[in-house]
Amino acid sequence: MNYFVTAIHTDSGKTLVSAILCEALHADYWKPVQAGSPTDSETVARLISNATTKIHPEAYLLKKPASPHDASKAEGIEIKRENFILPSINSDLIIEGAGGCLVPLAKDFFVVDLITLFHAEVILVSNLYLGSINHTLLTAEALKNRNIRIKGIIFNGEPNPESESIILATTKLPLLLHIIPEKLITKEVVLLYAQQLKKNLHV
Repeated sequence: MNYFVTAIHTDSGKTLVSAILCEALHADYWKPVQAGSPTDSETVARLISNATTKIHPEAYLLKKPASPHDASKAEGIEIKRENFILPSINSDLIIEGAGGCLVPLAKDFFVVDLITLFHAEVILVSNLYLGSINHTLLTAEALKNRNIRIKGIIFNGEPNPESESIILATTKLPLLLHIIPEKLITKEVVLLYAQQLKKNLHV
C-alpha cells in the first residue's frame, strides 16, 4: 500500500507523522520533492528505530525553502510529471508531500496530482489552531472531489474536542491518532505513537 501524507498547510507535522507511520508499518519512506534543508528524509531517518525502513532519494532536492514551483525556478529547474517514478519496494511506502495538497510544483501541476499519479491513499494531518476547521474541511473536500481515498485523520496539537468532533462528523473520516505537544521528539516517543497508530490502522 502507498500512503501519501498531506496536511492542511505547511509545518503541520507531516514529517513526524511519516516517521510514526514508517515505525508502525516498517514501511519505506519517500519525499518526492524537498525544498530547503535539513531534509525531511534526514529527520525521518533520525526518528525511526526499526532496521527495515529504507529512505529513498528525492526526485527533486531543492535548496530554497519555498514553494517547490518557486524553489525550482530559482535554480533553473523544471519539475515534470514524468520524472516522478515510484521506488521499487517490497513493503508499504510512506510518501510525504510538500506543504498542503494544493501547493504548486509547476504551472498546472500540484501536490495533489502526485497522489493520483501514485494511486495512493491519503493520511490527512490536521493541527489544531483557530481556523483549522475550515482548512481541514476544505482539504478533505478537495481530495474527495478528485475521488482520492482518505484513510483517516491524524490530529496534531493540544486537544480541542469541539474542533475535532465537528471535523470528524463533517468529513466522516476515522480518527487514526492524536499527537499532543511533546517537550522533545525522540525515537522512543515515535515508537509509542507508532504502537497506537498500528492498532487504529488495523494492521
